[in-house]
Amino acid sequence: MDFKEYQEKSRKTALYPNIGNNFVYPTLGLAGEAGEVAEKIKKVIRDKEGIIDDATREEIKKELGDVLWYLSQIASELNLSFDEVAEFNIEKLASRMERGKLHGNGDNR
Repeated sequence: MDFKEYQEKSRKTALYPNIGNNFVYPTLGLAGEAGEVAEKIKKVIRDKEGIIDDATREEIKKELGDVLWYLSQIASELNLSFDEVAEFNIEKLASRMERGKLHGNGDNR
């Protein structure tokens, strides 16, 4: 599956208020799901000495899928394609690498 197909298929499952004109709802969902990923990783450190077993890996995969879904909805709400976002990000990172600016702070380095 590529980004375009994922974005199209995931959009069909989007049910939230004022869809098509509501970037706030999926942004809040993204924050919540990213927090769930962080929480699972935290518990790996606390309870499993930093070792991720197969069951935990599957649970994290589910949460990462939820993160992906919300990212897709935000992009759709802003009329951005996932392909466009991914391509732009790789170009930005490649430019930073070429200029020796991968380390540091801020998007405009």
